[in-house]
Parts: sequence; C-alpha cells; structure tokens
Amino acid sequence: MDHPDALVNAIGMLYGAILIFATFIRSRFTEAMRIDALFMKECTERTRPMNLLAGLLIAGYAIYSLFFR
Repeated sequence: MDHPDALVNAIGMLYGAILIFATFIRSRFTEAMRIDALFMKECTERTRPMNLLAGLLIAGYAIYSLFFR
C-alpha cells in the first residue's frame, strides 16, 4: 500500500463488509455502523436490508477503484 488512495479503498472495503455483516449479525458494533440507523428516524428490522445494498455498493466501488483504476 504505497499509495494513499489504496488505504482509503481498503477502509472502504472494510466498511462495506461491516455493513454487509450488519444485515445478518446483531451486535453493539454492527448496530452502531448501520446506515439505516444513521439516516432514518424509525429504523426497524424492515429497514435492515438497506445495509446490504449500501455495503455491496461501497465495497464494490472500493474494490473497483483499488484494482481496476
């Protein structure tokens, strides 16, 4: 990781993975990182799949930026 952008992309991949885990795993750490809990007033179990979508998008873009740019 000799380039600073590589570190940012690695952090993006890690956060995307955390969001994907937050869809399925309930712990204090994953609950604090949930996208739906950060931006919505009423986050419930029905809004939890938003984390999966956001995690896939964030991790996918980070992987694309790291390896294909």
